[in-house]
Amino acid sequence: EPGDFIWTGGDCHIYDNHVEQVSEQLTREPYPFPTLRLRRAPSLFDYAYDDVEVVDYQHHPAIKAPVAV
Repeated sequence: EPGDFIWTGGDCHIYDNHVEQVSEQLTREPYPFPTLRLRRAPSLFDYAYDDVEVVDYQHHPAIKAPVAV
C-alpha cells in the first residue's frame, strides 16, 4: 500500500562541480526528526526567539563544495 510522499523544493539545482558532494549526501542515512518545543505565549504576536527550542537535533558533518560561478 502506498504511503505519503510530501516534498517541497525551491530553486533546486545541482552545479556540475557539485556532483561528487551530491553523491556523498545521497549515501547518508537520515537521523530521526528533532522535536520542536514552544513555550505558550498569550498570543501569536507575543512569541520571542527564546520561546522556541529544537530538541535532539542531529546532523552529519558538513560537505565542502567549491563556489559555483
